[in-house]
Amino acid sequence: MSDASGTFANLPEDKRARVLDAALEEFAEHGFKGASMNRLSTRLAIAKGSIFQYFGNKEGLFAYSFGRAVDLFKAPLKAARERARDGGFFEVLRQSLLTGMEFIAAHPLIHRIYLKMLHNEDFPLRERILGQVRAASAKYFRPLVLEGIERGELRPDLDPDLAVYVLDTLLDRFLQSLAAAPLDGGLGVFGAPRETVERRAGELVEFLRRGLSA
Repeated sequence: MSDASGTFANLPEDKRARVLDAALEEFAEHGFKGASMNRLSTRLAIAKGSIFQYFGNKEGLFAYSFGRAVDLFKAPLKAARERARDGGFFEVLRQSLLTGMEFIAAHPLIHRIYLKMLHNEDFPLRERILGQVRAASAKYFRPLVLEGIERGELRPDLDPDLAVYVLDTLLDRFLQSLAAAPLDGGLGVFGAPRETVERRAGELVEFLRRGLSA
């Protein structure tokens, strides 16, 4: 996460959250180029100069607010991993997909910004931020893969790098399918009831089990 000023860090927690939530809403609605610091300051009823004092510029505000959003996703994923660990590698994977579903349902603006940045928006630091997202995903999946190989759940000749790539791609595309109809690609989860999404997540995991299992 990019740093904000000490002035921002010293604000009460509820005011910090209000500023960052309003920033996410602005970027989600208008993209980076269309986001207006004037509109944001009006929405928050604070001086525009205060926002610049907190973050330096619009780029700093975006980097900080989206970095915080990425950090928010790490905690529920880690909790899902610990909760499902006794069920083995493929149960952890299934729970990870469902945790992602729950996260974007609870934080739709965050995923909306991510999709804009990923597909069609000119965002600052785009390569760096997307690289950080991919690195965080690899950091999450790599230990699971290595542990699965060690425990004999996964094939001993499995290439960990390729396995991590496939798992990262699966999670990313699964969440995109939930968020945008054109990205569903026939999976049938966009706008579907929870039981359908859970069933399809289980089917995806079972499909991978046949290819990765020892």
